[in-house]
Amino acid sequence: MKVSDLKEKLGLNLFGGEQALGREITGGYTSDLLSDVMGHARSGDVWITLQTHKNVIAIASLKELPAIILVKGFRPEADMLEHASAEGIAVLGSSENTFEISGKVYNLLQEK
Repeated sequence: MKVSDLKEKLGLNLFGGEQALGREITGGYTSDLLSDVMGHARSGDVWITLQTHKNVIAIASLKELPAIILVKGFRPEADMLEHASAEGIAVLGSSENTFEISGKVYNLLQEK
C-alpha cells in the first residue's frame, strides 16, 4: 500500500514530506520510545506515535520508514517537518488515539 492510499483511506492530515506519498508501506509499528522503534521497526513500516520532535525523523530515516502518523491531534514541531522533507518521510496526523489508528492501519494492511 502506498502512503497516499493510507492517507486517503484513513482521512489523515498531511503535515509534510509530500514527496513520500508514493512510497510503499509494508507494515506498521506503534511506540513512543525511540529506542524501541530503533530496535524493532522494520524497513517499510509506518510508525504510529505521539512524539513530535526532529529525533523521530532521525530514527525513521535510519530504519527506512516511509511515514509517521501522529495521534490524538498532536502536531509536528517545525524542525521535525524540516527534517521530514529533507529525508523524504511523510508526516501524517489523526485525531484518533493510538489504539484506534493502529487497529485501522493493521486492518488495511491485512486487506492486501
